[in-house]
Amino acid sequence: MVVRIFLAAMAIVWLPYGLYCFLDPNALRTLAGVTATTPTAMTELRAMYGGLQSAVGTLALLGTVRHDLERCALVTLATLLPGLAAARLLGLVLDHSWSAYTAMGLAFEITGSLVTIPLLRRR
Repeated sequence: MVVRIFLAAMAIVWLPYGLYCFLDPNALRTLAGVTATTPTAMTELRAMYGGLQSAVGTLALLGTVRHDLERCALVTLATLLPGLAAARLLGLVLDHSWSAYTAMGLAFEITGSLVTIPLLRRR
């Protein structure tokens, strides 16, 4: 039950944000200071912020309704969240890029990691 609640929460965060970024990649200019300067860059934002995050959210959602996909969703999150947090922390050191967006991203990724990994170990 705890796993399904957690996966539902992850789906609520990842899926809408991914869809929003796919539909309006220019929103990232305001949210994160990321700007597409070419059509290829716009497509890249749609793919990485839109498509990838929507896919993660969809997998988390599927894990809430299909017991056989819970583990797959947890493994995915246990891989992605610490990877994102580590890259973001290294980026902070290399780029001196502290912002509210970075802080929120780190909080989400570290908290998600601290929840996902023990849930996965219990399974």
